[in-house]
Amino acid sequence: MKHDLARKLRRNNTNAERRLWMALRDRRLGSYKFRRQQPVGPYIVDFICFEQKLVVEPDGDQHDQPDNIVADSVRTSWLESRGYRVLRFWNRELDVSAESVVEAIFRAARG
Repeated sequence: MKHDLARKLRRNNTNAERRLWMALRDRRLGSYKFRRQQPVGPYIVDFICFEQKLVVEPDGDQHDQPDNIVADSVRTSWLESRGYRVLRFWNRELDVSAESVVEAIFRAARG
């Protein structure tokens, strides 16, 4: 069931997710293997490098709503409690400075 939803999300991703995926796919970022829309526990994360336990979440404006801020905080806490590092970027950051976002992801992946 969750895998079906992940597959659907992969087919219907946002412009920011597509832009970021082009930088992360096929080990293009420092040879790190990223996957997109992957189930992790009760969640589906946007991008993940299992090798580095790094989760990357590009967030649209809906994540600025009070209920979503709380839900994102709970989700981040759950992931961090299992050893994942979570990076969040606003979609508008990707629109304005995609290179800076990709560089921040690369630095985090390197540790």
